[in-house]
Amino acid sequence: MPYLVQGSIDDYTLAVTAATAQEAFAKAIEWQVAQKFTDVSIYDGTKVYSIDAFSVAMALLEIAKTVEATAEPGLKAKEK
Repeated sequence: MPYLVQGSIDDYTLAVTAATAQEAFAKAIEWQVAQKFTDVSIYDGTKVYSIDAFSVAMALLEIAKTVEATAEPGLKAKEK
């Protein structure tokens, strides 16, 4: 799934597409921290996230995957 990273600098808005969530997060951090972009966001095709919200969403997803992977065979969550 492609991710769109967008940010503003000097009255210009720039955007780049990243192939993975990790690449999108890295680019967003680079823009905001190293290059002093403002209003940096990540769009996943469904929702626009701030860097903070995206990191929380990705952490919760990783936790869910870990819990499911380590659950006993009969106890995994049922798929919808």
